[in-house]
Formats: sequence, C-alpha cells, structure tokens
Amino acid sequence: MYSGETGLRDIQNTAVGCDFLTHMVANGLCTDTELEKKKKNNVPLLAANESLGGPLDDRAVESLVRLLNQNPASALSPKEQPKEVTPAWWKEIVIYQIYPRSFADSNGDGIGDIRGIINHLDDLADLGVGALWLSPIFDSPNNDFGYDIRDYQKIMDEMGTMQDVDRLVDEAHQRGIRIILDLVVNHTSDQHKWAQSALADPMGEAGKRYILVPGTPDNPPNNWTSFFGGSAWRWYADAGVWALHLFDPTQLDLNWDNPTARGNVAQMVKWWVDKGIDGFRMDVINLISKEPGMPDGSKTYQRMYGPMGIENYSNGPRLHDYLRELRQNGFRREDGDTAVMIGETNSLGSEVGKLLSQEGNDELDMVFVFDHIMPAGKTKWDSYRYDLNYLKQCWMDLSNGGGALDWPAVVLENHDNPRMISKIQRHATDRQRTAIGQLLATWQLTTRGTPFIYQGQEIGAINQNFTSSSDLRDVESINMFHELQEKGYTAQEAWAVVLNGARDHARTPMRWSVTDNCGFSTGTPWMGFFEDSVGWTWDEQKADPDSVWNRYRDVIALRRQDVALVYGDVTFIEPDLHNYCAYIRSSKRSAYLVELNLTDARQPRPAGWDAMRLGREAGKYAGCKLHQMIGKPVDRTHMMMPYESTIWRLTRDEVSPAV
Repeated sequence: MYSGETGLRDIQNTAVGCDFLTHMVANGLCTDTELEKKKKNNVPLLAANESLGGPLDDRAVESLVRLLNQNPASALSPKEQPKEVTPAWWKEIVIYQIYPRSFADSNGDGIGDIRGIINHLDDLADLGVGALWLSPIFDSPNNDFGYDIRDYQKIMDEMGTMQDVDRLVDEAHQRGIRIILDLVVNHTSDQHKWAQSALADPMGEAGKRYILVPGTPDNPPNNWTSFFGGSAWRWYADAGVWALHLFDPTQLDLNWDNPTARGNVAQMVKWWVDKGIDGFRMDVINLISKEPGMPDGSKTYQRMYGPMGIENYSNGPRLHDYLRELRQNGFRREDGDTAVMIGETNSLGSEVGKLLSQEGNDELDMVFVFDHIMPAGKTKWDSYRYDLNYLKQCWMDLSNGGGALDWPAVVLENHDNPRMISKIQRHATDRQRTAIGQLLATWQLTTRGTPFIYQGQEIGAINQNFTSSSDLRDVESINMFHELQEKGYTAQEAWAVVLNGARDHARTPMRWSVTDNCGFSTGTPWMGFFEDSVGWTWDEQKADPDSVWNRYRDVIALRRQDVALVYGDVTFIEPDLHNYCAYIRSSKRSAYLVELNLTDARQPRPAGWDAMRLGREAGKYAGCKLHQMIGKPVDRTHMMMPYESTIWRLTRDEVSPAV
C-alpha cells in the first residue's frame, strides 16, 4: 500500500507516479534537480513536499496516494516482455482520419457526407492507406459537431443513411481498406432517449444511467469544471437535479457504475461490429470511471492537468475493469477475431497509457498519448514555436522504454489540434512548408507504431487565416474567447489566444482541386475557405513529384513492402546531437537508416557519415553501404539541407539487401 510515507523513488517506479512527478517539474512546482536529489535519497512524499515548500495541496497528496493504490504498479518493462512483436493487421497499416463534415460533399448542401467519402476511395487507395477512421457520423444535434450523440444506431441526416454506411464498408473492403468509427461513450447528447427518460425519472432506474444528483440551484455537487470552461454541472429545474457534463452542457456523462448503462453500450458496439465495422476510436475513454462520492478537486491537479477535479475521473478506480468488460462483450466477433479498440486517453501520461494498452491486459489495443504534440508545461492556447528536438526526445524515450507488448499510435495531427507545420514555422514559405511536411511524413511513417494521418497532412495543410470570432464554428474556441474576456482580457488579447489553439484550424474543408470551393462542394461550405498559395490542393500535390503528397505515398509504399519498417528494431544514431535525428529500423533480412535535419538551416552530417561510422550506436551497421530510397539527391559535400529528410537502405554489398 502506498501512503504519504512512501519514498519518491518508489513512487517514480510506478506508472502513475512517474507521470505525476514529470508533470510537477514541467509545471514549475519544483526543479528537476531538486526532485532528482530527493528521489535518489528516496525521501518520503510528505517530507519531500514540505521541504519543497508545499507545492502539493492536501487534496493533491490524497489523490495521488489513492491513484497509486488503484492502479497496477507499472507496465511490464521491456526486459520482462517477449522479444518478438505479435503481428496484427492494425499494426501493419496506415490509418487515415477523416473529419466527414469537411472531407467531401456529394450533394451540394455544403456539408461533407458519406457518399463524398465513397467518391474518393480510389484516391485514398492510391495514397496507400489501410483503414479510414471517421469522426462521428451518428445522429446528433451537433452542439459539438457529432461528439454529442443522439442515437448510436442512426446516421446524422446531413451525413447520409445507414445504406450509405453499408455501401462505404463494402466498397472500402473491396479496396483493402478497413473502416473504424469514432465512438463517444463517456457521454451522450441530452437529446438521447436514454437521457430523456433519465431526466423524466431521475431517481428511478432510468435516471441511474447518468450521473444525476439532487440538490438546489445554487449549490452544485462539487467544484469540478468542464473541459469547455465553466462548471461541469448543469441544473435541470424540472427534474430537480444536477447533471454532470465534463464537456458541453448538452453532453451528459453516462454512469458507468450502472450495469444497465454498460450493457447498453456493449450491445450497441456489438451491433456495429456485426455489421462489418473493423473497430472504434474511443473518445476520452479514460474518463468513464468516476471516483465514488465525487470529492472536490485539487488546485494543484488543476494547475498540472487542466480542469478542476480531473484527478477524480481521469484513470478512475474501475477503468480497467470496464474496458475489459466492454472488450469481451462488445468487440468480440463470432469468428473469434476482435475489432480494434483504440483509446483517446485525455490527460494521461505515456506511462499510464501503457497500463491500458499493453498486450495481454485485454483492454485497449492502442492509446493516443499527446505528450509529444504538446511540450511539457504548454497548452495549445500558448504562443510558442514547436522545437523538433522535443519530438526527437519524446520518441527516443518512448522507443527505448517500450517493449514488444507496447504498441504506440503515432499521431501528429487530429481534429482537436492546430496544424503541425504551422506550429513549427508559423509563417512558412512554400519551400519550408514542403520540407517540413516531408520531414513529418518520413518520421511518422518510419518510426515504431501505427501511423495516423489526419486529412490534409498529406497535402501540407497549415493553420487558417481566421480574422474574427465569427469565422469560428467550434464550441470550445468560442467559449474560450468569451471566457477570457470575462477574466479581463481585451477582445484583441482573447482573440490572439484563441487563434493559437482553435480546433477550427484542422476542420476547414478539404482542398481537392483548383475549382470552385476547391472541389469540396458545389454549394456554400459550412465553414469558410481561406486563401492559400498555388500548389496546395490534392490534385496539384499529386502531380508534383517533389510534393508532400508524393512523399507520403512513397514512404507508405516502402513501409508496406518491408516489415523492417513495421516490426523492426529501432537503433538511434548519435542521440545526443542537437538538431539532428537518425535511427535504424532493422529486421533479420533488411535495415534502413532514416535521417532528419530538425532545423531550417544547412548543417553537416556527422563525421564519417559516408562510411556509416556514426558512433558506437551504429554497432554492426558500421561500414554498410548506403542506397538512397527516399528524399532529394544528397549534397556531395554531405551538407544536410534545411529540414532535409532521407531514407537509406543499408547493405553489405551491391547485390544483397541483407545486412
């Protein structure tokens, strides 16, 4: 049992403790030097907190101890895991995320739809992707654009019909492309029939499906706040209850402690799996288990992780049990196969993520961990230039700390975050844009894990030139704009913050061709287009052999051809060199060297590069011949061009590819 007398070194050796102590340093609660000294001496938690000046409030200490005792001590270390990775179809493919509303409109109403996706299946097959992940297409009032589901077994009117979904699944499968749906089961719309019956009888059996607390209008049950701002509680006067909503007030949290609610969810999932759906991306799935009694949140945890109260529901007490139950009752096929189960794990660190996805735990297959996208101590609302050296360090840590049973989801962009190219170079020239886009493609498609491409990445999409709040459609960004002004920000100051992190940057319509509305729709798009320079549509990118699109296609094709780029070992070369990243992916039959220049400046390759004498880490590969597979011809002076990214095949002779 863990307690306030547990030493920091012992806490560090757990998944929960490791991530917590990392966040303490990242958020300025103590210095790394101070913490390392206390960990070395295994100073007890309470004593360490006191000597550091008490950065952790009492609730934070209590919550940390509780979470340590609620979760397995740690995932298996790489040394404890089998050497060989278990093959699976979802490890070998590239997954392409579609935001359907903005992908392709087939009927001219200005909103993307399922038939629009069907019309572009050949394009996606040409790119080489193996699965499509669709953001929500279920019936919804669209207060959060589909993440507020009104009916899990009906399709949103503007997206099409169930017959369209059946056709999509069939035609995608004919092309060797699987279909994964985005599923939200932490909450539903308050218009869902379950919610309506719950509010009609809040103290009855129906009401137990949700987290409803009787009370008075002036006293919410606790101090929790919503991810979208304001209180996490909504008062329903007619029902005389407070309803928990961790997101929008119309998104009511399901009560996963209720067997009926869990059974309803599992039954619905099984219905879709039986229809041929190949898996689900589970939205904020780590939030489904709440701490009994729902105690007030800690200000310390709020500072470190976000909303007030997050320690009471992120990675909650029954999460592991509920995931295993859902997998068993919902994801199993009659033939014994299991649909893939991908988790978005909001506000968890990478170590805790491993507890949920490690093979053999029978929970999630993969988790989205965003530590590498969001530098420590930063939020998406902050103004900063992303340093690719940080990405390098994050992935070295993950690769070196991962074993055969840990399989990461490799994600750089999604519908919730601004565009990565713009984070690296806010006002990138066309040359910089191309080079950065190619570098990100090269890294993402050759590193260990399953790559997830978000629509537009493959054509070098960047942030939009929004000019006012009227350009926005996303509830999170609109709420943030008003909330900041309520805190005393001027409209101009609030707008500058919102523009940094607006989810709308990733949600503008897809640019297909040099035609009206970029080929997205013959009608008026639901969200405005903004000017872009020549060359940044799908058709233009495909026609340009040196484009971002062609880099994605070429590396995807190489990845599909050689298992070394999927299951191969990872060996980092010259890991301490700043602004340079190189690693070898190797199997028993072949090996590849990936090189990345992490800056917008020319720089020399390491000494002896041409002979593969790249330091001790090169090991058995020293002296190998290099055969360029991907990238522009290398400068004969061995200078790396700005943001250069190159893939080499390593051979011992000119005949055999074997190392």
